[in-house]
Amino acid sequence: MAERGQASIEAVAGFGALLLTGLVCFQLLATGYSVTIADGAAAAGAVAAVRGDPVEPAVRDALPTWARSRAIVTRIGDRVSVRLRPPSPFRALSEAVAITASASARRD
Repeated sequence: MAERGQASIEAVAGFGALLLTGLVCFQLLATGYSVTIADGAAAAGAVAAVRGDPVEPAVRDALPTWARSRAIVTRIGDRVSVRLRPPSPFRALSEAVAITASASARRD
């Protein structure tokens, strides 16, 4: 009987460890993907700045729909920065791992 209870405890602990590992892997993938799309959006904003077009709409158009409300766009001179909160099951974690990508372009 004691062995049966031990197996139940191990199963619950194993499930918890598996769930935590899955959440960590999801967060790493989501953050990595966010770096990629923020970088591309910052580059699109820099190109728009060189052309004389509005920067923020260019950045938002370069982002997937889910990321548009999670992005903050700033422009200082010819440098465009995009701060993006990656998707996360916890808002505080999303804020903690927010990334910033910057790009600048110049007319030759």
